[in-house]
Amino acid sequence: MKFASLTIFLLVAVQIGVAASGEGIPYGNNPDAGHYLQVGDAKIYYEIYGSGHPLVLLHGGLFGYIDEFGGVIPGLSEHYTVIAIALRGHGKSELGNQPLSNELFAEDSATVIRHVTREPVDLVGFSVGAMASYWLTINHPDLVHRLIAVGGPIATSGSTDTAGAEAEAYNDPAEFEKQLPPQFVARRNKIYPDRAVWNRLVVAMGKALATDRDIPKERVQSIQVPTLIAAGDRDVYTKSEHFVEIYHLLPHGELAIVPGCGHTVFKCNPNLMLDLVEHFLQSEVPGGAP
Repeated sequence: MKFASLTIFLLVAVQIGVAASGEGIPYGNNPDAGHYLQVGDAKIYYEIYGSGHPLVLLHGGLFGYIDEFGGVIPGLSEHYTVIAIALRGHGKSELGNQPLSNELFAEDSATVIRHVTREPVDLVGFSVGAMASYWLTINHPDLVHRLIAVGGPIATSGSTDTAGAEAEAYNDPAEFEKQLPPQFVARRNKIYPDRAVWNRLVVAMGKALATDRDIPKERVQSIQVPTLIAAGDRDVYTKSEHFVEIYHLLPHGELAIVPGCGHTVFKCNPNLMLDLVEHFLQSEVPGGAP
């Protein structure tokens, strides 16, 4: 996924930073809920909340982290065992030495899921986490009961008209940091106290943005689990038509376009997103059981 411009990208950084700035449970840095699992060459961090059927959350890339789900974890954890996984290189998860990709994020998450539960999980992915969730469901259909992909395209052709190659901006983390809003930098410094760790992630994500491949349509068509595609109607990264296209590819798909919201829909309208998630997970599949 290539971003339209650094200005748009930084706007989303502001939105995510504000969304994660509230007081209360330190999602993403909570020793009471946090766990580590060695996955290949990296320790992957995850947090567990609540009880019930397992529900996995995969956050957005680079600017995103577990805490961006802070508006919905309390509600979801009333009915589900919420397993919030930090993507490789993000927050408390180690980067390792492999090139980052959405498929690698998916494989890391699959390993964590198999470690934590023997049940197929409900899976919610946002942005990069949504793209990883497609791959996880495609490559490990036995692990997923239902899928909710929010703000995640399957192809660069779905990008907005202004989308272009901005991955080179990531090659110089020091210069990149000068463009970031102060509130995001302050939050980032708490999550990544070691500046070298953040710098490595910036460069690695830049390479991933430049090289990660599209998800073939025929692979998306192979997804047999009930799937909800959701996105804001003002998403700055992906055309609404592209989300409609993904919906039409799915054998058991549903579509929710969230009015008045951009890319960061969990920040824009957390109450509506909580309702959408719970309604979809609790609804009956036509001709079958929930």
